[in-house]
Amino acid sequence: MTTIYLVRHAEAEGNLYRRIHGWYDALITDSGFRQIEALERRFADVPIDAVYSSDLYRTMTTARAVYVPKNLPLRTDPDLREIKMGDLEDVPFGQARWADPEDMARFNHSDPAWRRPGGEGFQEVGERLVRSLTRIARVHPDQSVAVFSHGTAIRQGVARIQNLPPDQWHTLGHSDNTAVTKLLWDGSAFAVDYIGDASHVPDELSTLKKQLWWRKDSKAEDVNLRYESPSPGLWLAFAGDRPAGRLELEPDREAEEQNGHIAHLELEPEFRGRNLGVQLLGQAVSVYRPLGRRYLRLCGVNEEALGFFRTYGFYKVGECAQGDVWEKYIGYHR
Repeated sequence: MTTIYLVRHAEAEGNLYRRIHGWYDALITDSGFRQIEALERRFADVPIDAVYSSDLYRTMTTARAVYVPKNLPLRTDPDLREIKMGDLEDVPFGQARWADPEDMARFNHSDPAWRRPGGEGFQEVGERLVRSLTRIARVHPDQSVAVFSHGTAIRQGVARIQNLPPDQWHTLGHSDNTAVTKLLWDGSAFAVDYIGDASHVPDELSTLKKQLWWRKDSKAEDVNLRYESPSPGLWLAFAGDRPAGRLELEPDREAEEQNGHIAHLELEPEFRGRNLGVQLLGQAVSVYRPLGRRYLRLCGVNEEALGFFRTYGFYKVGECAQGDVWEKYIGYHR
């Protein structure tokens, strides 16, 4: 009997910034790194013979919780990737829902006919995940293997293993970041021992427990922002049709130093105090990263906003005419 521990990656930028990331190669958040530490403690006394991961940064980094302390090599397989989202890659959830609410409703309901241009469908991702798991299991008879993949890919793989009909795919719940699903391979087929166990993740580190769309007990509005750019360097944020904030960038400033400057970031009063400012940061990352910028920078942060920027990874690197210079790494890791 081969045991496979199928693990979802730690919290990544898409989870935090509320952006659609399938094959987009996002980074792990600060909270995600703490989840990885918790995952390492979970597997400390669990015998593991091999470790596999999708070839995306967020899974390969999460896999360090197991392969580094156990001194094992990391093997990668593109078939373990998340569902390919096509023309929706790195699009804010709020943008996609506003542009085509019916399409997003079909996606959220795991409609078997759903597919975006340039992307793939739910059945396709489930098939390739199980194809990869089967290859791995056959290479490791009677061993224990940790495999790192992605939320939708894992759900669809489990659906296929359980022979769940397409009209019931939507009944499979969402797993938290670093949640573990245990599979058993008898040489010809998989059986599911348990699905999406995240008991190693304390409430304060849980990604899902912070998100209103998942919390059934919350009556607060779940806001995912969308953006319009009426002029170069300016992005106006909206919650549906309601003005929600603005983001002003200076793309020509320190471009040669690979820095991306934020001139101004602000939410409308009714949207403050609701953890939405991080979505504006996500928009800045989305603008600057394709331009080859490795750092977000701010010059002269007021005391009221300082706590926010520190929370999301900014640190002081110098001084400018307006005060201190604060910086956050956003560059690719490969």
